[in-house]
Amino acid sequence: MPEIAPFTAARRAPVALGVCLMSFAAFWAAQRAAHVSMVDLMVYRAEGAAVRAGGDLYALRATTARLPTTYPPFAALLFTPLSLPDTALLRTLATAGNLALLVVFVRLSLKLVGHARVRTVWWVAGAAVWCEPVWTTVRYGQINLLLAVLVLWDLTRRPAGGHDRWSGLGLGLAAAVKLTPALFAVLLLVTGLADRLRGGRGGPWLRHARGAAVAFAGATLLTAAVLPYDSWRFWTRMVFRASRVGLPEDTGNQALRGILARLLHTPDPAALWAAGAAVLAALGLAVAVRAELGGRRAWAVCSCAVTALLVSPVSWTHHWVWCVPLVLLLWTRGHRAAALGTLLVFWSYIPWWVPHGPGRPELHLSGAPLLLSAGYGATGALFLALARASLPGPGGGEVRVKP
Repeated sequence: MPEIAPFTAARRAPVALGVCLMSFAAFWAAQRAAHVSMVDLMVYRAEGAAVRAGGDLYALRATTARLPTTYPPFAALLFTPLSLPDTALLRTLATAGNLALLVVFVRLSLKLVGHARVRTVWWVAGAAVWCEPVWTTVRYGQINLLLAVLVLWDLTRRPAGGHDRWSGLGLGLAAAVKLTPALFAVLLLVTGLADRLRGGRGGPWLRHARGAAVAFAGATLLTAAVLPYDSWRFWTRMVFRASRVGLPEDTGNQALRGILARLLHTPDPAALWAAGAAVLAALGLAVAVRAELGGRRAWAVCSCAVTALLVSPVSWTHHWVWCVPLVLLLWTRGHRAAALGTLLVFWSYIPWWVPHGPGRPELHLSGAPLLLSAGYGATGALFLALARASLPGPGGGEVRVKP
């Protein structure tokens, strides 16, 4: 029997790869059967075409849904090549690209939580492709996986407190494409300052944050040189118009603002949301900073990601691809029940169980549908509470399980 064990182990990775590829093939077939439009990809394509033609980027209304441009102009600059292939080829390339990015995202997530087995990447990717945030990301042709990969690549290249000349590049570029990832740079900055307050030097974290700021500024200034009018218009006007992104009460909005809009039956919970978001940002960052200072980068990164999703004005369900490292972290740290519960929420498509669509029915939800419509946001809040309790100190100690 001992001589058979290596042969069996050698077979496991190819089997896992085969199962993953079959899952991806079934997923691709299901997407085609659902006649997905990849509407966001078509918006990106229109933005790239507008840049090439010298059009007014923020006056653009793309697709039959007349969707506006909402990202910083650096994103539109990157989207320019998308205007070259025809739509059929572009959809194929986007699907293949997102599936490849999912594999990289899973690999980086496993690296984050300290699990390095290659075959596990294939098993997890084959299952993760069916969770609602990933399904919807591919369905819309979204860039969530790309941004998450940039963030995790940057934060897993070195251990907590590590730094080299490339540190911050991924964070800065991700934030230049979409502002939400900037909170990870804020985490590094606050961690460095907190380390100095307790007698440390804080240097690695501060240099990492500075690298992110330099990358962000470089991308933004480059875009301003190429697209001066669009850059001026975005940074002086459009950045403050959260209403351009969509209706706050839409069940797809799993941020605090969306939950409050549905709870209070109002499309504009402005004051309460601003106060709640400020408190939640402070509490979430405090958990993330404490984890980072304690050398628990996985908890820090996941806590920061959840905080960013909750305090953003709009966090559509497809933005919650961060559920993948959340589940892996909970499982590898021994919180098996919490991991399974989180898995169930994000694999159940629960926000879409409630009335939604024309007529804004989300403003009239009550009882069980109201609770279901807050599924992702509530899970994120519970994760932050568990993260706080899992850290050493008055809140308790982390359960450590060898991957």
